[in-house]
Amino acid sequence: MKRRWMALALGVMLLAAVGASMFALRGPQVDGVAVQFAPLVRTLQFSARVATLSRVDVGSTVTGRVANVRVAEGAQVRQGDVLVQLESDELKAALSQSVAAEGQAQSRLLGLRSSGRSAAQAARAQSDATLQAASASLARVQQLVAQGFYSAAQLDEARRAVDVARAQQLGAQAQVQANADAGTDVAQAQAQLALARAATVAAQARLAQATLVAPADARVLVREVEPGQIVQPGKALLSLALAGPTQLVAQVDERFLDQLQPGQKASVVADAFPDQRFAARVLTIAPSVDAQRGAIEVKFALEQQAPAYLREDMTLSVEVETARRERALVLPQAALRGPMEGDRATVLVLQEGRAQARPVRLGLRTLDAVEVLDGLAEGDTVLRGGAVQVGDRVRARMMPWTAGSASSGSAAQGKGQGGDAGSALTNAMGR
Repeated sequence: MKRRWMALALGVMLLAAVGASMFALRGPQVDGVAVQFAPLVRTLQFSARVATLSRVDVGSTVTGRVANVRVAEGAQVRQGDVLVQLESDELKAALSQSVAAEGQAQSRLLGLRSSGRSAAQAARAQSDATLQAASASLARVQQLVAQGFYSAAQLDEARRAVDVARAQQLGAQAQVQANADAGTDVAQAQAQLALARAATVAAQARLAQATLVAPADARVLVREVEPGQIVQPGKALLSLALAGPTQLVAQVDERFLDQLQPGQKASVVADAFPDQRFAARVLTIAPSVDAQRGAIEVKFALEQQAPAYLREDMTLSVEVETARRERALVLPQAALRGPMEGDRATVLVLQEGRAQARPVRLGLRTLDAVEVLDGLAEGDTVLRGGAVQVGDRVRARMMPWTAGSASSGSAAQGKGQGGDAGSALTNAMGR
């Protein structure tokens, strides 16, 4: 009986030793994933703000008191619509005075060219006749003096009369020339008329400056003026968003410049309206980088009419698709062993019950997944256990891995942040 118990105990010990040996030969279990084909999409996600094509501030160019403000914030205005009216009584009076002065100068010029010119010509004809009479009288006096009938004093008087008549003729001739189109009086009158007209134009311009009008079709964003307020040049009274296509502007970390190019599709959503996504596309990428923030400005154009809820400077979340593979051999990023060297990396694959190193060449990469171009085939088992060494005998514990998983990140630099924007890529596989 004793021998039977000893034989039984020996058998149990032998079975335990064989089981332990077989377990050792099979190795421990390690997490593993199967390489599979799936769509792979890489995206960038960042914040953007709404910006119209052009934004202008409207202010007064003269000092004055506000009589009326015709618009409110949010109002749509057409080009030429009155926005703000300043008090203009004094300016209107100045314009009336300038118009009267212009009329006076015009009348003087017309007078010179009509009645003044006729009077000058009549005076010249009279002076010609007077000189002719004085000359004839001088000739008679000279004969009488020679005959002894007149004295020398009478001859001197006749000569003075001729000199006076000749001077009057010269004066009349000068007046005729002055009243001619190229004469000095007409030129002076023309200059005075031009000066009066310029004063009228200046008065009209000052009066027009009392009325602030919309420079183009626009929407009023900010109103900082009220009736009765004294305004001065240089102060913005209204801020307008000129009519034009709505754009989105984002500041993107310069590290991701190589992933962006004009024409890429984007999906946009506002936090306040999460169910109302709309489409956009990359319009332009700035040619320079903001040195202080290490960011580059990217502008987006909307693919359809802008949603009604959009507001100037509203913050939006933009997701840009930067690369896509409709069918790629994909692998989790966590399965890579050690640092990557360019497009090369190493993984551990389960081969004949042991962990074997396998070099691979990678293509498209996201935060969670990579595209395998060479080194693996569909269905290969890649080990994820960090403690496993090359050559270890292991067993794979297959982990479920869905190619449609995604994770979020940001490629934007927030206001007041430093150079590192943190996580920058968003992955989407199998969307």
